[in-house]
Amino acid sequence: MATLLRYYKLSFVFTLICLGLAVWYGWESTGTVAGTASLLWIVIVLSVLEVSLSFDNAVVNASVLKDMSEVWQRRFLTWGIAFAVFGMRIVFPLAIVAIAAGLGPLETVNLSLNDPEEYERIVSSAHVGIAGFGGAFLAMVGLKFFFDLDKDVHWISWLERQLGKFAALPAAEIALLLLVMWGISTLLEPADALTFVTAGILGLVTFIAVEGINTMLEMKEEAARLQGAVVRSGLGGFLYLNVLDASFSFDGVIGAFALSNNMIVIALGLSIGAMFVRSMTIHLVKQGTLAEYKFLEHGAFWAIIVLGGIMLVSAKVHIPETITGLIGAVLIGLSLLWSVRHNRKEAAATLASPDAGRDA
Repeated sequence: MATLLRYYKLSFVFTLICLGLAVWYGWESTGTVAGTASLLWIVIVLSVLEVSLSFDNAVVNASVLKDMSEVWQRRFLTWGIAFAVFGMRIVFPLAIVAIAAGLGPLETVNLSLNDPEEYERIVSSAHVGIAGFGGAFLAMVGLKFFFDLDKDVHWISWLERQLGKFAALPAAEIALLLLVMWGISTLLEPADALTFVTAGILGLVTFIAVEGINTMLEMKEEAARLQGAVVRSGLGGFLYLNVLDASFSFDGVIGAFALSNNMIVIALGLSIGAMFVRSMTIHLVKQGTLAEYKFLEHGAFWAIIVLGGIMLVSAKVHIPETITGLIGAVLIGLSLLWSVRHNRKEAAATLASPDAGRDA
């Protein structure tokens, strides 16, 4: 219990602060106990949904974070939360409305507080572009993991081995993604198709740019190590993780309007969830969970590919967030189950080996 508190202490404190703000705001805006309780309940439900739908995000974050220094791990939990909370849960929806409606920052904030229905309508109208950008970025994250010639651990062996072979073709995953985007765009109205493809290409370019920055920083660090310098950087990974978290957030921010169109309520609920996802990431890294359960990472990346695909398809067909989360949970659960079975088989084989008997 003490160990868990060490990882989640900051998240629990943050949660209490947000719930306190929710009670204060509920009372100020409604003036009734029932109204305050209703608002508080929505904040709690939003936070629980955000955590339950983002476990794959935590696993993938952990796969990147485990190679970063402790300094950058702490910065991801502290500085990164500012990007997650203020950037994606507050500034991002406001920026969409400001650009779409041609409003200034103060006018946009005023609209979100005093005309939440119109605010929701404008944010939702930008879904095609968001689906293109976020879906393309997430799909590339997942595909890059499997399109890897050096990958020697496979969960769904027959499929993952084939994807690994295609990795010999330069930019095969990019070609696959562009074909999928083009196929979906043919089902959309011309204006939406242009928005979708443009946003998707920007998502792809963003992924390539972040990967490029990360590679350049790693090359500089390696050169410094060869010269005997002590290097403990993680800026590239930090940037990558925050763009990744932003892509995960797109659908959650839009989906939150199903429960409330109040900007403050949505920001409080999703922010609690974002904080717990970061604590879960640190917990997975410190406990060595990815090394202990060897297929867990595979399940998370398959979940990301599914999420990216669903986001792309959602430009044409709405798919409830519950289904998205359920598919991700099933994939991660199955990969965890297979990991446990694998560990048991290895333990049994070790006990049955002649060397084990002699050592005993």
